[in-house]
Amino acid sequence: MTDIEIANSVKPCNIKEIAKKIDINEEDLMTYGDYKAKVKLNYHNQKAKLILVTAINPTPFGEGKTTVSIGLTDSLNYLGKKTIACLREPSMGPVFGLKGGATGGGYAQVIPMEDINLHFTGDIHAITSANNLLSSAIDNHIFRGNELGIKKVLFNRCLDVNDRVLRNIKLDNREEHFDITAASEIMAILTLAEDLSDLKERLGNIIIGLNKNDEFVYAKDLNIEGALTVLLKDAINPNLVQTLEHNPVFIHGGPFANIAHGCSSIRATKLALSLSDYVVTEAGFGADLGAEKFFDIKCRYGNIKPDYVVLVATIKALKYNDSENNTLEKGLENLEAHIDNLKQNNTNIIVCLNKFESDTDSEVKVVEDYVKEKNISFAVSTSFIDGKDGAISLAKLIIDNNNENNFNYLYDVNLSIKEKIKELSTKIYNAKEVEYTDKALNMINKLEEKNMYQLPICVAKTQYSISDDKTKRGYPKNTTIKVSDIKLYNGAGFITVYLGDILTMPGLPKEPNYEKIDLESDKIIGLS
Repeated sequence: MTDIEIANSVKPCNIKEIAKKIDINEEDLMTYGDYKAKVKLNYHNQKAKLILVTAINPTPFGEGKTTVSIGLTDSLNYLGKKTIACLREPSMGPVFGLKGGATGGGYAQVIPMEDINLHFTGDIHAITSANNLLSSAIDNHIFRGNELGIKKVLFNRCLDVNDRVLRNIKLDNREEHFDITAASEIMAILTLAEDLSDLKERLGNIIIGLNKNDEFVYAKDLNIEGALTVLLKDAINPNLVQTLEHNPVFIHGGPFANIAHGCSSIRATKLALSLSDYVVTEAGFGADLGAEKFFDIKCRYGNIKPDYVVLVATIKALKYNDSENNTLEKGLENLEAHIDNLKQNNTNIIVCLNKFESDTDSEVKVVEDYVKEKNISFAVSTSFIDGKDGAISLAKLIIDNNNENNFNYLYDVNLSIKEKIKELSTKIYNAKEVEYTDKALNMINKLEEKNMYQLPICVAKTQYSISDDKTKRGYPKNTTIKVSDIKLYNGAGFITVYLGDILTMPGLPKEPNYEKIDLESDKIIGLS
């Protein structure tokens, strides 16, 4: 059966019953039908252990972080450990494009998968509306006399659709650039805000432009932060859904990991930590992107830390990382690179091989021996085929692992921007040097002159390589990192460093997923 056929074969429990499992009262729910709800509950004492699921560099085959995360959640619950998964919300653009949805696969899925992959509870639409209200207010201010003296607009419109023609468009008085909503600063703000007060302050701190004196102009200068908060007052609350095994999942926020920090919200994670024994969360793309940003941005702002880090790999992806001969042995270098990188922040690492039916026992043994030679714990997951039974060994490995994770940040935020970039480039991307464009250097100088540099770094780069060159697979070393641009996301609270040409508005592929999606007898088909 296809993913959507499997999902439709399971009758969901009423969401109120799922809430009861984790001691959430009915009055704390804002239901959206019978199977999904927002939780209006503030987090309290965080008692659970936190498990981060990350992966080697992504490939066209997919590595299965979400599938492993859901399978592990079901297995831990089956073994008597109250466990909640915290996942990102899918962006609707890629659902109709190339990547597809993000609710897991096979027998390790979150339901109702159609709702989650499409409009869900309207969070992404609310972010789009808030973003574009701010853009409209900026242009209205300029039209009405421009009292703030805005000479350059630095805030873009957004849309949750893959549409390459919106990358650069001509307005009446200037050029405009659309981002996909997942790349909006407001998406990043929503996932990092602790509460409505924090959200409002962050929204007001968004930099919207430069004035004639080359000074920053902020959203709060337009007195709009209150209206933006109103649009997001429900969106800030985590969404509660369930796995096929009827276990609780918070799906909240969906920032892209190759542009923003690629993690679900702090609010959902901390709420889950206060309601369970274990929390399973994931970070987007490879460990060099999502995991590093989880550690150095999300953990820093949320004052949380992982107890375990699960590094997902597949045989297909490892072979893909040998770009010349497609051999498993050579491709293991990419796994080695991510193990080395994770050790910069953590000591409690588990490698999980997401096993496909085509993988042979001898291939699995090669990976297992390689990992164990490095004194790293190893498990195999077959959750795609076997559901909760497929991750029992991984779950038991975590339950039996009482080692403390000696977690630390990669860099001190008080270092200069160049020093922080050097720390990332040498320790994570294995580069020997960093080159800067004049545009990037000018922005660095501007931020340091204004004493606005003491923030985490959020690198925007290709997800297909540890380096900034997508053709360099495996374990590239002694490369040159090229910084093309620097942007301050002042509301979100990080400095985005662009390596190479990074698109913040994707385009549609030659054979988009929308060609497979249809409605037959009131049933959605073709969604994956």
